[in-house]
Amino acid sequence: MPKFSYVAMDSRGKETKGTLDVNNQNEAIGRLKEMGFFPTKVAEVDKSKEKPDAKAKGASKTSGKKKGGGGINLNIKIPGLSGRVKAKVLTTFTRQLATLVEAGLPLLRGLRVLEKQERDVTLKNIIGQLGQSIEGGSTFSEGLAQHPKVFNRLYVNMVKAGELGGVLEVVLARLSEFMEKAQKIKGKVVAAMFYPTAVIVVAVAILAILMIWVVPKFKDIFKDMMPGKPLPGFTRFVLGISDAIAQHFLVTGSILILLFIALTAFIRTRFGRRIFDKFKLNMPVMGPVISKVAISRFTRTLGTLVSSGVPILQALTIVKETSGNVIVGAAVAAVHESVKEGETITAPLEASGVFPPMVISMVDVGEQTGALPEMLMKIADNFDEEVDNAVAAMTSLLEPIMIVFLAVIVGSIVIALFLPLIALMDGLSTGDGEGGEG
Repeated sequence: MPKFSYVAMDSRGKETKGTLDVNNQNEAIGRLKEMGFFPTKVAEVDKSKEKPDAKAKGASKTSGKKKGGGGINLNIKIPGLSGRVKAKVLTTFTRQLATLVEAGLPLLRGLRVLEKQERDVTLKNIIGQLGQSIEGGSTFSEGLAQHPKVFNRLYVNMVKAGELGGVLEVVLARLSEFMEKAQKIKGKVVAAMFYPTAVIVVAVAILAILMIWVVPKFKDIFKDMMPGKPLPGFTRFVLGISDAIAQHFLVTGSILILLFIALTAFIRTRFGRRIFDKFKLNMPVMGPVISKVAISRFTRTLGTLVSSGVPILQALTIVKETSGNVIVGAAVAAVHESVKEGETITAPLEASGVFPPMVISMVDVGEQTGALPEMLMKIADNFDEEVDNAVAAMTSLLEPIMIVFLAVIVGSIVIALFLPLIALMDGLSTGDGEGGEG
């Protein structure tokens, strides 16, 4: 395909240059106008001149030298530490871009403004690449699709639907609202889990101190006080655990690490993941919170996609991939097959056993009245409030459970250490009684 270089002015009168891969000059001019530019020069690139330039660019990259001097430009990327952007940072970027586009600023200009002020290095580079992609004639969604680690299928497909419908600013606003609410729910769950996590860490630290330093000292005391006499069974059990931890620390630690690795490997299997996700939905105390979060995420994602113009089958595929739970994903897959065959959504939802009757009834009403997206968003808003109540209930239940758990563990150790002393005192009192009779 021919390549055309252009010089154009944006809405603020700033000159911009770039290239487009199009069939002819008229198509290039039309594409520039669609991008919000006013072309001043459009000419076909001479391929014979283009190749040496490309080679020269490649040579300059290989040499790794900067333009102005002889310094070496080291571009080091550490695997696993680059290419990712925090959800909070991405949410802020989406909200800012939605505001700029809604205010009438051209997309490319908006990206350039955000690129200048962005502090996250990874996102700053990606925004720059998105700008270059748009300058090269690609659509915004095509540019986003080149960064799957940052922009998931939900993000890309919503933007694509907004571009096709000519309502990109509306879709970006919906997408930013969706991400903000998802972050809000996640923040509440994480905040609720902070207390039990802190209690567990403290409990483990206390147990480690007792088992490694305190209990072994009592063992030496018992040897001196009760030579040749057997200790109570519960005391021997606690002392045995203490010996295993203190004297065989590496072995005990290795066993725990191996058990964790084995459990993680099992969860990564299809069967293990299914069992684990089902357990998460039905587990006591935390189960209701996880279940309500999953339902809220399903309804909000599907409602946002459908209301943004994404076809229902494609939307269901995206929801399945972003559900985060195998059981919910299987239910969505069943819904996909049902809709594909021309049937309703409610039957497979009811058969899954994941969704409560209220959700199924509201989805049924939405289908029959033709207001499914609006009904899904209402369900999501309702379950956001349910998540708040469930988190509060979980926190109020976890506090006494954790206190009782700590009391039982520490109390058991204390009782085990005092049992020999009680037995010794009983023996002394018996001996005194016999001596008095004699």
